[in-house]
This record gives sequence, structure tokens and C-alpha cells, in this order.
Amino acid sequence: MKIREADFAMRVVRRVAGDAAVVYRRRLDDQGRERLQRLGTISPLAYSAGAPLIRAAVRNLHGSSVKLAPGPFFSMDEDWGARVACYAILCAGLRDADRLHRAASHLQHADGTEAAWWLGLMTRPDGGRAIRALRILTEAVQ
Repeated sequence: MKIREADFAMRVVRRVAGDAAVVYRRRLDDQGRERLQRLGTISPLAYSAGAPLIRAAVRNLHGSSVKLAPGPFFSMDEDWGARVACYAILCAGLRDADRLHRAASHLQHADGTEAAWWLGLMTRPDGGRAIRALRILTEAVQ
């Protein structure tokens, strides 16, 4: 699948603390054109804790031989893209690697439709309660 056809995309970036990722979602802009718009970032700590989820999402479309390297965009299908986008929003500001790993594991095994539902709730203007609820359900916080 090409980037122009993908509903979700991710880009790996190199930071001083290590590799991180930026997650994008295809939406309509103000002029009615489809554009990739940034949904969230995955910090270096969250990137290393959620590496199995991120690798599985990319390898689903690109095959098992793909390397996650800084630079190009990696397209993701709807199910895996929703899971990674939920993880990006969920892990913002969290610093416990063990809990981030648990959350990534739960999202990796979650249903794609359920992840899309949660993503819809979390991206609303009043989505703070949904973010907190998903953090509790995925064991990202106590």
C-alpha cells in the first residue's frame, strides 16, 4: 500500500534520547483535500517499550524484512493504524516503561474495531476522560 492510499502512517525520527515516532492519520483539511495530519508522537521511552506493537503494525503491510529506520513514512492499515494511534495518545506524558510495555501488549492483541472506537473517543475535544479510561484498562496507570 502506498502512502497516498493509507489511512494511517508513521515516521520514525531520531532524537538525542533515541528513536521516536510520529503517527499520522488521513483527514480532510479546510479546503476539502485529503492530507496526513499528525495525531501524536511516541517518545523514545514509549517507542522502545512499544516496539513489538510498532513492528507488528509496520510488518503487517510491508513484510517481515522491513527495518524501522528514521526517514521514510511507513503506511499502516486501518486496524493496526488505530492501535498505534491509540498507543501514541495513551503514552503521552507517561514514563513507566513496564506499564507502557503492558499497554502496548494489550493494544497489540486488541480488536482493530475496538481500537478505532477508542481513537474516536480520545480525539474528541473532550476526550480526556476516554484517555484516562483507556490508560486504566490497558494497565498503563494504576
